Amino acid sequence: MGRQASQKVLDIVEPVVSGLGYEFVGAEYLPQGKHSLLRVYIDHPENGISLDDCEAVSRQLSSVLDVEDPISGQYSLEISSPGMDRPLFVAEHYQRFAGQQVKLRLAHVIDGRRNITAKLVGCDGQVVSLDVDGESVEVSLADIERARLVPVFD
Repeated sequence: MGRQASQKVLDIVEPVVSGLGYEFVGAEYLPQGKHSLLRVYIDHPENGISLDDCEAVSRQLSSVLDVEDPISGQYSLEISSPGMDRPLFVAEHYQRFAGQQVKLRLAHVIDGRRNITAKLVGCDGQVVSLDVDGESVEVSLADIERARLVPVFD
């Protein structure tokens, strides 16, 4: 997936976040020279995420990343709650949020579209199933650049 951090970074970040008692949602790396950004999404199923939670993870993760040094050059570390428009990174996320609306950006044009808003049906292995206005559409996880839930306001 386009913006997802490298596997090397994920392998360092996930155990630190989980070890502190949080759910590791995913991480994005946005290379922009000396303004590069590593954004790490965390959650807590019962309590949600507060600023104190983000600060605690940031302190611990900064130390580990300084030692491991998985990213060359300068970058900023940002710890974030996934929010209402939660990003989806892995197959389990697509299965977990089946039934909800999602907005996808594809890595390239497929069937004349690059952006899709649809109902998430689920995920079987590496294939995401969608309902696009009553039409069944399947997209490979590898073809998804980024995906987010669409917030519903009642």
